[in-house]
Amino acid sequence: MNIIEIKGVTKIYDKNTIPVHALNGIDLTFQEGEFASIVGPSGSGKTTLLNILGGLDDATDGVVLIDGVDLTALSGAKKTTFRKNKIGFVFQSFNLIPVLTVQENIEFIMQLQGIAREDREKRTAELLEAIGLSDRKNSRPNKLSGGQQQRVAVARALASKPKFILADEPTANLDSKSAENLLDIMGKLNREENITFIFSTHDLRVMNKAKRIITIEDGKVISDVVKEEIHNLI
Repeated sequence: MNIIEIKGVTKIYDKNTIPVHALNGIDLTFQEGEFASIVGPSGSGKTTLLNILGGLDDATDGVVLIDGVDLTALSGAKKTTFRKNKIGFVFQSFNLIPVLTVQENIEFIMQLQGIAREDREKRTAELLEAIGLSDRKNSRPNKLSGGQQQRVAVARALASKPKFILADEPTANLDSKSAENLLDIMGKLNREENITFIFSTHDLRVMNKAKRIITIEDGKVISDVVKEEIHNLI
């Protein structure tokens, strides 16, 4: 089942009145349960593509269908509501709210959705157990390591039960052990709960874990390979 379908997506920025083509006619689909990595050199367009998939940026042209809804046709307010309910985000800078505890950070998006307290606490407890931080639920972000903060960010992204998670360089600020631990947790959630993850990354550790690798250069998809296809060719 396709949860994302983008057709002819372009993005043009005006830089000092000179048009810069960040994306040039991208066509892609993603199915439920994918663990995919978008890779390419700096300036290739991969972060722009992720931002358009997440409704954080608007395409100049093309169609972005998320769970059957054309994101490009939504107004700003409707897009914000759609994003809140359908899409989870994990950024390299963690973006946790410093004055809130771990539990409060995870519950925050559910509060915005109007979910009852009892249901929020139950969902949060499940996620804390999944990321191995049940004993740190009352800690604030500054008392956690970078790896622990990023695990909380993953739990927060999952709290609203989104259709998919967009992760922009999620391992960039982590040491090797923390990065491997985070990827193992996300891989486990992908396998056991069929949660879709789409990464934008330079990190070979992420690429090695990904089941599908989409390579972008100069705003165009130059290769799109499922790892099973690689194995079949060997």
